[in-house]
Amino acid sequence: MAKKSENGNGSRTSTISAQPRFHQKAREIQMTLRDLYKKSHWQVSGPTFYQLHLLFDKHNEEQSELVDTIAERIQLLGGLAIAMAHDVAETTRIERPPKGREEVPVQISRLIDAHQLIISHCRELAKRASTLGDDGTNDLVVSDVLRTNELQMWFLSEHLVDGPLVHAIG
Repeated sequence: MAKKSENGNGSRTSTISAQPRFHQKAREIQMTLRDLYKKSHWQVSGPTFYQLHLLFDKHNEEQSELVDTIAERIQLLGGLAIAMAHDVAETTRIERPPKGREEVPVQISRLIDAHQLIISHCRELAKRASTLGDDGTNDLVVSDVLRTNELQMWFLSEHLVDGPLVHAIG
């Protein structure tokens, strides 16, 4: 908890306390990207099936680790991490995919859209945590969540480059 106090010259400073922050209010932030990756992992098809099947599974595992790390940080700060899938589904900002199979470019675009949403929110959250003097949350958001999502989005984006699968030009 950041406490304001006056230093010797009359200006106010903030200090961080390890004590829980009670009675706080904020909108809920939940990610279902890991579930979107698992759906894509199970339902991918086509000439890049094997590569994408493995990539989607790898990204799902990385997202699962992030979700666990974020939940632990929420609990450490005195918050309550939402754990039940239906509760997460009610609060997520990520658009729910259809139940059926989608074409590969649509799956990838849907994942990229989810990453863009998370990346945008990470940047806002990092600035807010920095302003509040919460270096631990800022570090988690930037070093873990933001960088992982940027990297995963890059890997996905490369699968949407229009290039031949069988022969090179020229």
